[in-house]
Amino acid sequence: MSNVDTSTAVAQDVVQSSSVSAGEAPQGPIWILRDSWTEAGRHLRIVPRAIDVLIFATIQPVMFVLLFSYVFGGSIGVEGFDDYDQYLLPGIFAQTVLFGSGFTGIGIAEDMTKGLIQRLRSLPMSQPAVIIGRTISDLVRNILSFIVMILVGFLVGFRFEGGWLPALGACALLLGFAYAFSWVQALFGLSVGSVETMNSAGFLWMFPLTFVSSAFVDPSTMPGPLHWFADVNPFTIATNASRALFNGYDAGNDIWVSVFWMIGITVVFGALSIMRFTRANRR
Repeated sequence: MSNVDTSTAVAQDVVQSSSVSAGEAPQGPIWILRDSWTEAGRHLRIVPRAIDVLIFATIQPVMFVLLFSYVFGGSIGVEGFDDYDQYLLPGIFAQTVLFGSGFTGIGIAEDMTKGLIQRLRSLPMSQPAVIIGRTISDLVRNILSFIVMILVGFLVGFRFEGGWLPALGACALLLGFAYAFSWVQALFGLSVGSVETMNSAGFLWMFPLTFVSSAFVDPSTMPGPLHWFADVNPFTIATNASRALFNGYDAGNDIWVSVFWMIGITVVFGALSIMRFTRANRR
């Protein structure tokens, strides 16, 4: 099914399922939660009809695993790690979910270009739920990609050296971090004029964020300014925290600093995204 058909189907679904009369306006957190979950469900029902998007979103990180593990892995050594895969895979996991957050901005930009957002604005529903629902559905899709990457990691020799419980904590930390950045992407998606622009703007800043970090190499090997940026980079902090949990060593303050970044990014960019959406709705 084409993207146009998919957007039309979602819009028709929204109109047909709206049970509130045109004169009513949703109020309160219950309305927001209900409508957000409804919106997330509608987006997720599209996934089986666009399974190729999920497949190709997973192929790229798999290629990174194979490239760094089998091509570069023999020439890269990290102090404290006898097996480079134990160092590399947490960084690949973090990169996978961060790149996966980009679909939030692309989806919003596409919906705005094709008029779906305007149709949703005309309905008696919670306006923030339109964006919240999108971020929730993309989090679920990110989880599916993340599970595939975990399986690929096990195939190349990665193991949960710290045990299953800390590993689950690491997975939750990375997914929460990705959800926070989906709000950054949402703001981009609401601000740009086309899907093509979003493709460039949404991923342009993620490459330096992920590569100038501890994801693939020890930042101490980088030149001074890059070393400094890598050390303060929130992506580095989240990657180090998850790597410690996966490998069973002390994470220090990285876990709590990662949670602080996660909450801060979500609150700031979530508020900015919803404010931009609601302001546009009043025009």
